[in-house]
Amino acid sequence: MSASDDPVPGARERILATAYELFTRRSIRDVGIDEVIARAGIAKATLYRHFRTKDDLVLAVLARREQLWTFGFVEEQSRRRGATPEQQLLAIFDVFDEWFATNGFEACTFINVLLEMGADHPTGRASIGHLDTVRGVVRARAQEAGLCDPEDFAHSWHLLMKGSIVAASEGDRLAARRAQRMAARLIEQYRRDLA
Repeated sequence: MSASDDPVPGARERILATAYELFTRRSIRDVGIDEVIARAGIAKATLYRHFRTKDDLVLAVLARREQLWTFGFVEEQSRRRGATPEQQLLAIFDVFDEWFATNGFEACTFINVLLEMGADHPTGRASIGHLDTVRGVVRARAQEAGLCDPEDFAHSWHLLMKGSIVAASEGDRLAARRAQRMAARLIEQYRRDLA
């Protein structure tokens, strides 16, 4: 169906924007399709015309989250803040520090969905894929920086990222600063291993 065939112009975007807002702030199981329909101001048939199942809607939200959060926020903002790949890596935690301080801090949707739905559920598997994309950003920067074993480095770095998000969710708004200090030492370790 093309946008011009849509009997409710802009319905798909309204559905997706509404679901994005609800699913990133609350759990997937806590948000019912009827709530999405009511908040989006569309009919049930319209929702199912665009998304056959709730899982399809969640998968679309996760894909949007990757575009907005992984690439549009974390990757882009940290790239702008650092002149070198190492500075850009460390700047991830500057971006996180600002994110953690916002009133609307909602933690990581990928982690939340994975933990809520499990690794065997289609949305859990998709979340694992999206988390690997985040690691891919780190891995690419580690390669650009010439650090040894970029794959292992990316896994270690991602532990710091995810750990800081969980700590911030617990109320530690200094979690990004703490993680950044450990991250600087991690860079040194992987640089030293080159010698």
